[in-house]
Amino acid sequence: MKLGTVIGRVTLSKSVDLLKGGRFLVVSPVSREQYATCLAAKPGMGKDPSLVVYDDIGGGVGDVIGYEEGAEAAQPFAVRPPIDAINCALVDEMFYSPWKG
Repeated sequence: MKLGTVIGRVTLSKSVDLLKGGRFLVVSPVSREQYATCLAAKPGMGKDPSLVVYDDIGGGVGDVIGYEEGAEAAQPFAVRPPIDAINCALVDEMFYSPWKG
């Protein structure tokens, strides 16, 4: 699972019936540098390109979410939908404590 900040929503004029009830979010992945600075547990936009994530658990703009990409994104569905990333967690808090070995 990867973490990202929701920076927007996608509006569709048509959608696959299998995906009705959900929404698509624009997500900026949390970078390693953002973990290091922790940014008060609310990371902003990273340097990596944003991606579109299917969401049916209620993520909104400004939220930090956990998402999966690739084949794992389609696992919750009986019939494989045309998605490449899915929201699987809403993050309440983040703590960063790197190991200093």
